[in-house]
Amino acid sequence: MLNRKCFLILPAIALVGACANTGANYQPVVDGPVGPNYNFDLQQCQQLAASQPAVDGSTAGNAALAAAGTAATTAIIQDSSDNLGRAAAAGALLGAGADVVAKNQNKEVIVRNCMRNRGYNVVG
Repeated sequence: MLNRKCFLILPAIALVGACANTGANYQPVVDGPVGPNYNFDLQQCQQLAASQPAVDGSTAGNAALAAAGTAATTAIIQDSSDNLGRAAAAGALLGAGADVVAKNQNKEVIVRNCMRNRGYNVVG
């Protein structure tokens, strides 16, 4: 059962990271004219965002917290320790996945802020 869950969750996490207009590949919506340096500036901002790690120590910490939380919740709800390992593994995958998604969104913020700091009127 756990293996089927892994095969469903991991591709979803990979899909979020591979989307064309997310994370470091984000292309912001700019209101108004763009100058001749727009593509260079966008490339520089995207490289800055890409330099941020997708997985770090906080990812492991969030996975551990989610694993402990789901295992504890399972033990309380089921009043049994039969599925604690499965619950902990599923929680760890969800916790790590949520952290990766949050880091991906942070990369978009980096691109937007960088472009704003270069004088573009970024609206989205």
